Amino acid sequence: MWMRRDRLLVTAILGSLLTVDIYFVLLPKLQEKYLKEDCTCQESGSRAEGRWHNSSSAVPGGTRGPGITPVAHQTWARDSRSKLQQLFDHPLYNIRTPALKPEELLLQTEESLSYYKRKVSRWNRHQKYYNAVAAAVNFSTVAHAGAFNPEASWVKFHLGINRYALYARDDPNIDQLLRDMGSSTIVSADYTQDEKVLKGMCDCTQVVKPSGHHLKLALKFQNFGKAMFKPKRQERHDETPEDFFYFVDFQRHNAEIAAFHLDRILDFRRVPPVAGRLINVSKEILHITRNEDLKSVFFISPANNTCFFAKCLYVCKTEYAVCGNPDMLEGSMSAYLPGLTIAPRLSIPNPWIRSYSFTGKEEWEVNPFYCDAVKQLYPYNAGNRLINIIDMAIFDFLIGNMDRHHYEIFTKFGDDGFLLHFDNARGFGKPSHDEISILAPLIQCCIIKRSTLLRLRLLSHAEYRLSEVMRESLQRDALQPILTEPHLQALDRRLARVLRATQKCIKKFGEQHVVAEDFVETQRTAGPNSR
Repeated sequence: MWMRRDRLLVTAILGSLLTVDIYFVLLPKLQEKYLKEDCTCQESGSRAEGRWHNSSSAVPGGTRGPGITPVAHQTWARDSRSKLQQLFDHPLYNIRTPALKPEELLLQTEESLSYYKRKVSRWNRHQKYYNAVAAAVNFSTVAHAGAFNPEASWVKFHLGINRYALYARDDPNIDQLLRDMGSSTIVSADYTQDEKVLKGMCDCTQVVKPSGHHLKLALKFQNFGKAMFKPKRQERHDETPEDFFYFVDFQRHNAEIAAFHLDRILDFRRVPPVAGRLINVSKEILHITRNEDLKSVFFISPANNTCFFAKCLYVCKTEYAVCGNPDMLEGSMSAYLPGLTIAPRLSIPNPWIRSYSFTGKEEWEVNPFYCDAVKQLYPYNAGNRLINIIDMAIFDFLIGNMDRHHYEIFTKFGDDGFLLHFDNARGFGKPSHDEISILAPLIQCCIIKRSTLLRLRLLSHAEYRLSEVMRESLQRDALQPILTEPHLQALDRRLARVLRATQKCIKKFGEQHVVAEDFVETQRTAGPNSR
């Protein structure tokens, strides 16, 4: 009798414990897993915004203060395995700048569309004349004509450039532009403008100082978009030789691709979109170009591969040619920015420029107090130019790029404009080496943008580890894998070094003197700003 009562009592107790466990432990976990995704406003709204304001009063890439609203979640399905999507869903990546004023856009829509329509009409006229002449001399040619489409991805990209960045964080057109550059029909191939400057073919005083050590071409698509093509020069696992100076290093097409993805992950958005592509050098360059100089550098190698080389200052020989297999060659396609006619740019020497000779050093390399002198000079003594230089130095350190002799800004935005992170092909050369001298602007000036610091710290966490989100992002490119595993691991190591250097500055000067607000209007009348 007593044993039966004991069994009933034990059963009742166990049943109660199971009920409590289900209600207070298991049920909340199930609700969190299956119901949380239905809520699109709680996390990204009040609570997310509250966390942002607790950690910073600056708005990444824009202004600060009231009127900040979170960006809506992306329309594609969320994948719990995607660390990249989790990163872009984070509040630090979901802050929208206030609505842009017309003067804050690089281009005015109607004026720009009219300009592009005239260019397309001129192209079609030239095509018609060329085809008529070719037919008269019984010369076969491929006719390429088309109509201007104001909805083309490259047009939307140009019209979206503003004073804060080249494109918006949530702009779906950028992915479309990447797809278009990877698949659109190529209708024209020519030397780039700076290569023409080298040969005296044009007087383009506002372009970046041209390099004579690599081969790049300007390719035009059937939708009249334009991209710079840099061909594959070496294999992914090849490292820069120890005896190479940075200014004679090969340019790597995969470095251009990886730099774009890193720039977007850091939320700088200052690198023009870059996509990898496999092209037929015979059909898509040699047979469509009308530049006789370009045609003249093509030849067939002893292995029966189609090759071509650059007509430039230094390595203009067949020994430095790039070759297809037999015609197929991979390379990077970098989207062109609006032309200098409608969007002039200014090229400015980097204050931390390196010596481009085999001997000698620049002042910053021997004077640890060099930044004190820089901060006395306009525009580095006020506004955002100096912290933008430091952003660029951090970016270059992560990719291992020592070749940043100049930077460019859009003249329309004046001294408050962001810096363009052009020409990153000399990055990702030595995964085993961290060139700490690239961080000289950060180490010597001890100042960093608040949003940059917050994102770097976020990317150091296991949940958003930089190497892992980069690996996932690069898998979207047609030429993947883009980087070898040692290069991806080097990103984590270098990120940790940036954070240690920043923490050392904070310990020495205090956070209020080291961490700078994101956007400050430049005033020429302002006195020197020491920090």
